[in-house]
Amino acid sequence: MAGLFDKQAETYQQARPTYPSEWYSMLAARTSHHSLAWDVGTGNGQAALGVAEHYEQVIATDISEAQLSFAMPHPRVRYVHTPESMPEDEMVALMGGENRVDLITVACAVHWFDLPKFYKLAKRLLRKPGGILAVWAYNDMFVSNDFHAISKRLREKSSHFRPANAKYAIDGYRNLPFPFESVGLGHEGEPMQLEIPKELLFKGNDSQFLFLSDGA
Repeated sequence: MAGLFDKQAETYQQARPTYPSEWYSMLAARTSHHSLAWDVGTGNGQAALGVAEHYEQVIATDISEAQLSFAMPHPRVRYVHTPESMPEDEMVALMGGENRVDLITVACAVHWFDLPKFYKLAKRLLRKPGGILAVWAYNDMFVSNDFHAISKRLREKSSHFRPANAKYAIDGYRNLPFPFESVGLGHEGEPMQLEIPKELLFKGNDSQFLFLSDGA
């Protein structure tokens, strides 16, 4: 899926909703150490910034150089381009070795991954015991009953244009394979449901229509 959203890189930075600070606090409360976090598929770094409020260092990676060109700087975040061709051992070396990462986060991206390959790498990198892998995505937007009905029809009409992987996110990750022990924030087959209230403007570059059109 390399380059899938390169053309929309700036739109991501402008229009994608951020995630609540309480979510990062919940994750941080469940890791025994707070030295190193890895934000995978970081895009423009939205999740990386939230994670950085709780961890000494965040390595934020993406296969897209275009996305990383819009990444938001933070003194504890290091952005790294990691092409799909990067060997697994090189990724391990980037993180400082096995059993080193306290928290791995994937925001709105894991459904595009080669899941067996990624999960194998995550298991090598996570601190044992105490390391956590957290993946999440938004799969719906509610503004009003009328708006919801229209957006639902839009998703249904456009579903056959989307790659098969996108169905994991559309279904709220309920069917996403996730072979990891629960830490109380959902588990395979029954993900935790989050509500993210946002005040949005419908004009110019602030328009949430940009978010609706980015296609992720």
